[in-house]
Amino acid sequence: MEEQIKNISESGKKIYTDAELRAKLTPLQYKVTQEGYTEPPFQNEYWDNKEPGIYVDVIDGTPLFSSTDKFDSGTGWPSFSETIEENFVEEKDDFSHGMIRTEVKSSNSHLGHIFDDGPAELGGKRYCINSAALKFIHKDNLEKEGYEKYLKLFN
Repeated sequence: MEEQIKNISESGKKIYTDAELRAKLTPLQYKVTQEGYTEPPFQNEYWDNKEPGIYVDVIDGTPLFSSTDKFDSGTGWPSFSETIEENFVEEKDDFSHGMIRTEVKSSNSHLGHIFDDGPAELGGKRYCINSAALKFIHKDNLEKEGYEKYLKLFN
């Protein structure tokens, strides 16, 4: 029991060990989420996905984005105008690669970056997210997967 308690964060989310993450994730998912890697543009699973549904954290299933907020930014990565819920992602200053950016994280894992060059009519934000950090749940499977709360987004 004591070991289980140590593996739960203050938010109640399970904290995975490195070995657990390596077993759970593909090599690309691990490299993106744990090492901050950026997958190639136009060569990732969801950049052109137009199906209705939500995108969740590949590690713990936290709902992150909705297809209703997804738009084609022309960059080759999934882009969203906002998160599905407030406070479900963390934003952190990122000064790597000689740039000033804002990193987007969930479960202490790298998702991508947020920029202020999104469509003005959608609020001006562009969450540029790596497909490898996400799992897509089609709207037809939301209830089965435990995300029925989000069905209202598609009615």
